[in-house]
Amino acid sequence: MTNTEHLDLREIDACLFDVFGTVLNWHSTVTRQVARLSKGLLLEGSQDAVDFAEEWRAGYYAYVKRVSQGGEGSSNADIMHRDILDDMLTTPRWSHIAEVWGESDRDNLTLIWHNLDAYQDTIPGLTELKRHVNILALSNGNFRLLLDLAKNQGVPWDGIFSSELFGSYKPDKKVYQSAAYHLSLPPHKIAMVAAHRYDLLAAASVGFKTIYVPRPAEDSREVRESMRSKKDGGEVDLVVKDFEELARLIREAQQS
Repeated sequence: MTNTEHLDLREIDACLFDVFGTVLNWHSTVTRQVARLSKGLLLEGSQDAVDFAEEWRAGYYAYVKRVSQGGEGSSNADIMHRDILDDMLTTPRWSHIAEVWGESDRDNLTLIWHNLDAYQDTIPGLTELKRHVNILALSNGNFRLLLDLAKNQGVPWDGIFSSELFGSYKPDKKVYQSAAYHLSLPPHKIAMVAAHRYDLLAAASVGFKTIYVPRPAEDSREVRESMRSKKDGGEVDLVVKDFEELARLIREAQQS
């Protein structure tokens, strides 16, 4: 049973959600679609397709870390994804694919990120949660990217916060602080929900409550299995198995 002692879920007015990996499954989608668009050079379900997707995502982490610390780069995730893709295709491992992927092909590849698979619990969990608190995206995706993702998968957001609007990327503190400012809420009335430890630690540093949802392709297995609530000696306020459990806990707290 999930331990919510010393965490008053009734205080939470808004839940802010990481999107890539937490709400939507980039790993399954990108792995599948890069193979389908590779003109036969990457087989669907192959390790090469998995490696390509994971290298693209690893490039994302390096890019956002650099920009969030004041380094060079765009705050638009579409531009970022395209820059990383172009750099990958200059490397020895992937240069053979560069020969068949022209400009329009690379544009289409970048658009993969606009239509990602939803986890099974995403839509029912968020739909129920929306009845009890405000639910919003707080993502490193650019606004149009997040809008397309919500439209394509039917994600029932009350609102969308893109880090692009704040000129940086998470985990820069100003992204979380800007979201709180625009919600007109004190930080302790906001919960950050994510499948990434680093995201939650940054949110906690500005006073947000933190809720961890383990997802198979996010964080390492060691990190996922070690995450505990503060009551149990961990670093976050709450650990839930999925969004449906979170919705149930908040509903029960409000009815108590």
